[in-house]
Amino acid sequence: MVERRAHILGTGLIGASIGLALRHAGWETVGWDPDPMALQLAESRSAIVRPGGKEPEAGVDLVVLAAPPSEIVETLATLETTALVTDVAGVKGSVVAAAAHLPRFVGGHPMAGGAGGGAALASSRLFHGASWVLTTDGAADADLTSMEDIVRSLGANPLRMTAAEHDAAVAVISHLPHLLAATLMRMASNDERGLALAGGGFRDLTRVAGSETGWWTEILLSNAGEVGEAIRGIETELARLSQALASGDRETLRSILEQARTARAGLGEHHTQVRVVLVDRPGEIARVGHALERSRADVRDFQLRHGEHGGGGILTISVSPATAEVLGLALLEEGFEVET
Repeated sequence: MVERRAHILGTGLIGASIGLALRHAGWETVGWDPDPMALQLAESRSAIVRPGGKEPEAGVDLVVLAAPPSEIVETLATLETTALVTDVAGVKGSVVAAAAHLPRFVGGHPMAGGAGGGAALASSRLFHGASWVLTTDGAADADLTSMEDIVRSLGANPLRMTAAEHDAAVAVISHLPHLLAATLMRMASNDERGLALAGGGFRDLTRVAGSETGWWTEILLSNAGEVGEAIRGIETELARLSQALASGDRETLRSILEQARTARAGLGEHHTQVRVVLVDRPGEIARVGHALERSRADVRDFQLRHGEHGGGGILTISVSPATAEVLGLALLEEGFEVET
């Protein structure tokens, strides 16, 4: 079988992870990044076979633009290639418009990432189980099908949408939650004693507030119209809640909470949390590691909450739902107290 080649422009977390995943799927990958150290790191991680130029090489099958939206738009303005081109920007309207001159372009947005960045944190499994939006605006059906096949080979689930549909959706499910997390953290940080009460629920709600601010500033400004609309929508919802509280309207309050509970239940879970009680003695984490090794659990995240004055704490392990029970049993056999 002839080896396919991809040229990746931008070798940060997402670009390098795509490189690793493509290589795992049998592709040859060439990369470029404006930061020589980032490019060197991507090569050392084997995300790319070798460095390339900013212009796509002749004969490549796929060009991936993995940079902030403004840089992608700038690159697209002068890009000339007959290869299939895609991108990973979290805002699609401006990107699709900038790519209108290309004969083969399918906008993309993998719904995966992390609070940290850079090729050092890249993983070939970053996209496993994640949705990956592919924009239909001006795209040939054959190119959309090709991109769907590529996305599936990386472990993700392709989803066709228009750029406008995408930007309106992410304003509500991604961009607005980030602003809410930032707002909650700013409010809570005004009271150190109150912040000390923060438990798992608050930490989950505000996790994204720890993300890199420069990147998020650009994303939010790039989708300012839709984000503004989402803010106005939540202002309306909060005003309704405020009115119900002020008037003692128990039925309206209960109805709002019940609608949200029902909708959340229908969302399903990407992971299940297993909580392990740790005591203050040597080897506790090693014993957890032994249980993880024995259970072969599909781990998605860790969160350790220390005791205020020593004495261990609670380790929350997020795993795929299918592996939660076997991990719980392995931890019990290691002598841990487990909460699920």
